Amino acid sequence: MLAVFVPAYARFFLRSTRRDAEVCRYAEALFLRHELFKTRERNGILILVSCFERKVEILADVGLHRRVSDAEWRPVIARMTPLLRERRFAEALQEGLAAAEELLAAKALNARVDAGPENELPDRPIDEAGES
Repeated sequence: MLAVFVPAYARFFLRSTRRDAEVCRYAEALFLRHELFKTRERNGILILVSCFERKVEILADVGLHRRVSDAEWRPVIARMTPLLRERRFAEALQEGLAAAEELLAAKALNARVDAGPENELPDRPIDEAGES
């Protein structure tokens, strides 16, 4: 019963392999459900901040995945993790967005001038309670 009302206690019973698999599966489902793949250059990115697990998952569409490796996303996640431990979720997301922007700019993958005035995807967070 304590695990139901005290998240820290419930996390104690969550194995890291199960946590990682569940967060990854949920991120993939969100990516598809919100159609983040619907860009001309297939360059959508999902940065998932999982509050209960205090884990970050970054999914890049195939257009970016060819140019930015999973290993290159790890420093972005590393900048967010300390803030997650402190339950500063909004700040963690802001830090992650800044780190992702720096990474993409360093690889000359920042927004193209001729891409048009609007983003192809909404410029707002997806806020969902998660799966039960």
